[in-house]
Amino acid sequence: QVQLVESGGGLVQAGGSLRLSCAASGRTFSNYAMGWFRQAPGKERENVAAINWSGGSTYYADSVKGRFTISRDNAKNTVYLQMNSLKPEDTAVYYCAQRSDKYYHTAGASYDYWGQGTQVTVSS
Repeated sequence: QVQLVESGGGLVQAGGSLRLSCAASGRTFSNYAMGWFRQAPGKERENVAAINWSGGSTYYADSVKGRFTISRDNAKNTVYLQMNSLKPEDTAVYYCAQRSDKYYHTAGASYDYWGQGTQVTVSS
């Protein structure tokens, strides 16, 4: 049974930083692409970043490009999202997700397993 557990969310002032972590278990982590998604109240879920199985290719939404960095440590079965220069519009519940493929995709429907989510709140 695949389990994804996010941590690292919280309340931060605009301009601050947070680092989200997602620990995976249940199958060989290094075989699968990972993604970070977010959903704010009243808005659609958005893929903010994704990374392929090796970490050699990444994707960022335009809204976070240059501020967020996705990375993975396959030895620790963990994917990270470093978030810098946070803005109030980054406030959302952030989810990590795992795809049953080596290569990422931006559509949430292509991911098979999801974490429970972690709240990120950025105050102005």
